[in-house]
Amino acid sequence: MPQHADLGLIGLAVMGRNLALNIADHDYTIAVYNRSAERTDEFLDDDATDAPIIGAHTLDELVQTLTQPRIVVLMIKAGEPVDAQIDALVPLLEPGDIIIDGGNSQFTDTERRTAELSDVGIHFIGMGVSGGEEGARYGPSLMPGGSTAAWPQVKDIFTSIAAVAEGEPCCEWVGAGGAGHYVKMVHNGIEYGDMQVIAEAYDIMSRGLGLDAAAMQPIFARWDTGRLDSFLIEITADIMATIDTDGSPLLDRVLDAAGQKGTGKWTVVASMDQAAPTTLVAEAVYARIVSSLVDQRTTASGILTGPRGAIDDDPDQVISDLEDALYASKIVSYAQGFMLFEAASEEFGWNLDTGTIASLWRAGCIIRSRFLADITAAYRANPGLSNLLLEGFFRDAVAEAEPGWRRTVGRAITAGIPVPAYSSALAFYDGYRSGRLPANLIQAQRDSFGAHTYERVDTPRGEFFHSTWEA
Repeated sequence: MPQHADLGLIGLAVMGRNLALNIADHDYTIAVYNRSAERTDEFLDDDATDAPIIGAHTLDELVQTLTQPRIVVLMIKAGEPVDAQIDALVPLLEPGDIIIDGGNSQFTDTERRTAELSDVGIHFIGMGVSGGEEGARYGPSLMPGGSTAAWPQVKDIFTSIAAVAEGEPCCEWVGAGGAGHYVKMVHNGIEYGDMQVIAEAYDIMSRGLGLDAAAMQPIFARWDTGRLDSFLIEITADIMATIDTDGSPLLDRVLDAAGQKGTGKWTVVASMDQAAPTTLVAEAVYARIVSSLVDQRTTASGILTGPRGAIDDDPDQVISDLEDALYASKIVSYAQGFMLFEAASEEFGWNLDTGTIASLWRAGCIIRSRFLADITAAYRANPGLSNLLLEGFFRDAVAEAEPGWRRTVGRAITAGIPVPAYSSALAFYDGYRSGRLPANLIQAQRDSFGAHTYERVDTPRGEFFHSTWEA
């Protein structure tokens, strides 16, 4: 067993273990440490038996095994545990060493840590890691950002272990400060949206058409061979095929209360801070919150009136329109996400490359899909593209899907089936394509009660007026 390691890793939960094995598979020696020594020993005795992995039982022992500049990857819970681990590491490190946070940290924390560690000469990278257990083990999507000087020293390691799409590693430098974790945050927000638009399709087929999981499985499987080809559609088809011990669909036994860890909420808050409308992600977050109100919903279902979900139209037409609604809503969601990137790039001076960001998500990550190759191509062909909806491929795709999208929203509303993602996406689309909106009335109201002033359509932008509004 080697005595010196190319890098160290702290945190041997599932993601940390699998990432360590992935790194070892690519001919790098890695030293590992976990707060619980028993977990370290168990990992070495089981999964890592024949791998170039060195176990350490103290932080000092871990650091002593590392070649210089020392590289330490943190795969631990975000928040205070990361700060505590950094505080324990810094006295053992030297200027020029590198700490990498591979957890789901809030980008503002990464901004702060990058600056604080720079003051003592230590480089810091906040690296988004997506792909779950399998991705970490065999090829994740990696979104590094932080101390720019550190990237050349770690680039070969992380590009070698990342997923590959069309011959390119799904790992590239994103930008300075908190840029890497910002991109991962938005990735997770879009993931919330992708899951919600799929769930709404399931709800319409289940409540509206009365289809069971077995009947829906081939529909999702077919969608996975076309324009909706994606990891989330693929696993949805698998979920539909999974049977419980009594022979019934396991999905029917799952409580309809969706959890969340906060990154979707972070995306919505950030979008408000940057004045970028991620309305579909917001509705996906709120849909999870509504789902958690199980007891209240159960009570309300016996009190509140309204239609109960039956859709009488031709099932084949309903399903065809549903595919259009899902696809068009997904396009809107990604367009909104990339609007947020543009706003954040300007706000924080990150110079985010939207084509590069899209390319990182083509493989390895949870939102990987055929769709992302189209987005990558669009932004690489036109780096100055102001909105994905205006690019020829996506403009035409939405135009083709629009009638079915509208019919789907109309059917759902008539049947009393909630479709917050489809309807909010459609509302944004209609608002974005409107040359004039009723906001003139809102601004007049603001001026009337608060003297907030207003601009006029017959004078240059930037000139403000106040009026006395009375009969």
